[in-house]
Amino acid sequence: MKSATAFLQRGIPCLISAACLTVSPAYGQMPRPNAVSTPAGTGLSYADIVDLADNAPMVAIVRIRNSIVLKPEQAGSPPPGHRRLFIEADVTALIRGDGGISPTIGYLYDAPVDARGKLPKLKKRDVLLFARPGSRPGQIQLIARDAQLPATPEETARAKAVVSSLMARDAPPRILGLGDSFHVAGTIAGESETQIFLRTESGDPVSLSVLRRPGQAPRWAVALGEIVDEAARPPEPGTLLWYRLACDLPAALPAPSVRTLPIQDAEAARADYRFVIDALGPCGRTRTPE
Repeated sequence: MKSATAFLQRGIPCLISAACLTVSPAYGQMPRPNAVSTPAGTGLSYADIVDLADNAPMVAIVRIRNSIVLKPEQAGSPPPGHRRLFIEADVTALIRGDGGISPTIGYLYDAPVDARGKLPKLKKRDVLLFARPGSRPGQIQLIARDAQLPATPEETARAKAVVSSLMARDAPPRILGLGDSFHVAGTIAGESETQIFLRTESGDPVSLSVLRRPGQAPRWAVALGEIVDEAARPPEPGTLLWYRLACDLPAALPAPSVRTLPIQDAEAARADYRFVIDALGPCGRTRTPE
């Protein structure tokens, strides 16, 4: 790849447009309290990392070789308190690379300045990038302004685990919304079962079930298939299935999901859904929306 100076001399159309720092849909959602442990010093939760990785066809570790502060006429409109840089870096590890990646890459990064207006020292620093291909060979685009993270061992391991979960053949699908729900009262007082079907991007069946029995705490489970069996369990926090549910499900059961139920059964289904949402806990996004 040609040097950063050569790229700047040729101009970098596309890279200085808003498209170079496209914000993923999840990035614009309101932050919630963190529900899953976060490695010290990163400030990002498990949900934040999945948001980044789920929208990035490229996840790589690079070592920054050079950075150039762009002139105002080149930089576009970086956010307040930031300077837009053109960075040249060597790829040291590829965690995910749909279509491959050049050994040396160039990209734009909005670097925060300190109280004295100084930029951080980036040269020779190892960073973790969540990106997509750029418009020219050797160029990439960060998927969000905060899609460059310090490549600490903890953050690198977490990114690898998340990408592995996303790429697994049995990865849970994205949740689009809620489908129909059913509620059946048992033969004795206090006994009931609710089943709620979810709409997924892939069309694969996913459902929630809540079982109540007299004298016992309510039990709930999620099933990835047509049949809910005894093996179905709630997802573990900090897993991709938990993320899909905790971050994608609405706070309340919408009216269309209970449209065919009698009023009493609809209220019971809503109560059981609230029980599931409370059990899942907060999604844990901490990234500040732009």
